[in-house]
Amino acid sequence: MEIQRNSPIEVLVTVPFQEDEIQMLRELSPRLRITMLPAREPGDIPKETWARSEVLYTDKLLPTADQAPALRWVQFHWAGVDSLEAVPLLKKNDLMITTLSGAAAPQMAEFALTMILALGHRLPELNAQQLKSEWPRDRWERFRPQELRSSTVGILGYGSIGREIARLVRAFGATVLAAKRDVMHPADSGYTIPGLGDPGGDLFHRLYPYQAIRSMMGEVDFAVVVAPLTAETRGMVGAAELGAMKSTAFLINMARGGVVDQNALVSVLHERKIAGAALDVFHEEPLPSNSPFWKMSNVMITPHIGGMSVHYNQRAIDLFSENIKRYLTGAPLYNRYDPQRGY
Repeated sequence: MEIQRNSPIEVLVTVPFQEDEIQMLRELSPRLRITMLPAREPGDIPKETWARSEVLYTDKLLPTADQAPALRWVQFHWAGVDSLEAVPLLKKNDLMITTLSGAAAPQMAEFALTMILALGHRLPELNAQQLKSEWPRDRWERFRPQELRSSTVGILGYGSIGREIARLVRAFGATVLAAKRDVMHPADSGYTIPGLGDPGGDLFHRLYPYQAIRSMMGEVDFAVVVAPLTAETRGMVGAAELGAMKSTAFLINMARGGVVDQNALVSVLHERKIAGAALDVFHEEPLPSNSPFWKMSNVMITPHIGGMSVHYNQRAIDLFSENIKRYLTGAPLYNRYDPQRGY
């Protein structure tokens, strides 16, 4: 796409950033004309603002193609855009779409590490004992931990989050197995926060294609699901994959509920065929009060908060700034959405 090198660039931001964060963007180039209008509905944005906007930074607020004829690039505020795949605007051939993949890697990886340590050190069972005011005599047997050191961690989805999880658990002495869509390209071509992750693809011990994850699941003590939800990954962790896990192994899902077959997961947890799970995402959210997960003593439930951080907006601005610099020079943007892959 040809970009005029000297013309003004109208940028519309519909996310409520702080003024100093927006000022960082303005200082990137005198060509940028940035308008911040936090809004919930497309009608909250004046017609003339939609009409002149060339770049849109948004969480999920989108115009129609007719409303924004000048629109050339949409930068989303989130990494996952699976819920917006059917929006007609995103199917325009001349529209560039980018995600915020990489901006949530630090907090998501810390969240995964928290869940790994909590499950391995039996915190759900220990908390249950505290609520009963009991000091069990068989505590040495019941609460013997699965230490992260010398454990094997399987990471399903080796993007920015999976790579940062690998970096953290390697520091604990864990063996890392990873699964990704394209095993022929282990390096990371997306946005990476300096000093984090695994840009070169050097931290895993073995790399598996998605078609071989059943084999990987049989090796792990902790399986962490961080793959994007696509047509290829929907239901990827099913009865066969869960059935291959060791009875002492744990599952952590912090990707999307649809990546894991929820009925199959309920079954293996109920029958104690795996040791437990930490679930941050579900097929239906909020999780219904009648879901069997609520009553399971070997399950930790969190309300889709793994990506939360007080630093998220600043990391978002940092990534958006890098992409604006690339846009200004015509360089390839980070995290281009590919409708064929679904992310």
